[in-house]
Amino acid sequence: METGAIHGDSHIGGTGTADPGAAVMAGGPAAAPYLPNDNAPHATLPVRPTDRAVRAGCLVLARLWRLTGLRNASGALRHYLGGTGETYRIDASTLVALPPVRAAVNTRLMEAEAGRWSHRDTWHGVTVTPATSLDWWLAVRGVQFRVERPNPDFYRVEFHKTWNFDRGESAFGIPFTLFARLHETGLAWEFVAVGRTGYLPR
Repeated sequence: METGAIHGDSHIGGTGTADPGAAVMAGGPAAAPYLPNDNAPHATLPVRPTDRAVRAGCLVLARLWRLTGLRNASGALRHYLGGTGETYRIDASTLVALPPVRAAVNTRLMEAEAGRWSHRDTWHGVTVTPATSLDWWLAVRGVQFRVERPNPDFYRVEFHKTWNFDRGESAFGIPFTLFARLHETGLAWEFVAVGRTGYLPR
């Protein structure tokens, strides 16, 4: 699962015009990497009864999350189980308001104000913990972001997330291989999640 680190993460918004970063917002690979893992390609393994049971359990879990207010987590999991592999839009305005994300963005803005970068920043990683937001921790855990600053008064933040389950990893003693197999058997599909805020005042 993705940790937010640009070099080794894995797991799980408006658009502009004439934007060099538009490929990311359209799900393209040009401006941000799709981070691979060791999972088998989509729909290349045979489906087992246990795979169908895991998928059914995940559908129930997604509904429970939504009923308990974990709408971002529910939406991301349901998109995975939907099996389209299409780009998924996350709520960038809510994500950017989380304290660790807000702090990371402010650090990048201060770097820009110090003259260390201009107009569009490079990609950076930030991690959300359960203590900060259980909803967003379940939805993305870690996410990549970059800041665009056309002038000193306004900026916007773009997010990118490679959403999958990595074989060999686990959380709370639950192996992710169970969920990775859903992609590998065609019962789900890994995807890229993106989001971008509108322009915000500095």
